[in-house]
Amino acid sequence: MGKEAKEGGRSMIGGAPLALVIGSWSRGREAAVGRVSRRSWGSEMEGSVSNLMVCNLAYSGKLEELKECILADKSLATRTDQDSRSALHWACSAGHTEIVEFLLQLGVPVNDKDDAASKNRHEIAVMLLEGGANPDAKDHYEATAMHRAAAKGNLKMIHILLYYKASTNIQDTEGNTPLHLACDEERVEEAKLLVSHGASIYIENKEEKTPLQVAKGGLGLILKRLVEG
Repeated sequence: MGKEAKEGGRSMIGGAPLALVIGSWSRGREAAVGRVSRRSWGSEMEGSVSNLMVCNLAYSGKLEELKECILADKSLATRTDQDSRSALHWACSAGHTEIVEFLLQLGVPVNDKDDAASKNRHEIAVMLLEGGANPDAKDHYEATAMHRAAAKGNLKMIHILLYYKASTNIQDTEGNTPLHLACDEERVEEAKLLVSHGASIYIENKEEKTPLQVAKGGLGLILKRLVEG
């Protein structure tokens, strides 16, 4: 598969908040932690990640200060910073459930594009999906949250996405489906789960390879038997 098809080769560019709670494609860079930026509201915070105070507060988990900030100017709830990220994106990135819930109650959009990274946050993912997030929202590589979960071996997240009717056969810009990525990363249980929920073993990527052809070890045979009975 092409280098951009693998998790380690992914850029951090692109991704809705739902994708952020699953993780970035890049292992080498965090979400610009420590960046010193211009002030936008109040005093600048030490170790700020954004030029907007509301984003810094969201990332730091300071709910009460964030509420005060937004009550003073409600437009700050949806305002984006120098990297086109909102407070919701930063709260998701840091895993601050209460802040995410607060922002969702304000009606903050949940499918905006973004450039950030995060960890496995299952509770936040459910909140976003319940709030109307599109489980099949794509990043700049046409990859979905399912692609990320499959590549990272996040079995619980795959279960969550399947519950909210996420597709298993969407192809990214390299032509890879989530199953391609699961097979390439030797995610056995994740690959089996995807196949059991309709992921095709026959779709070819741009290198004209099916998931079975990129599978390592005996995974390809396992999946073939699963499909053919």
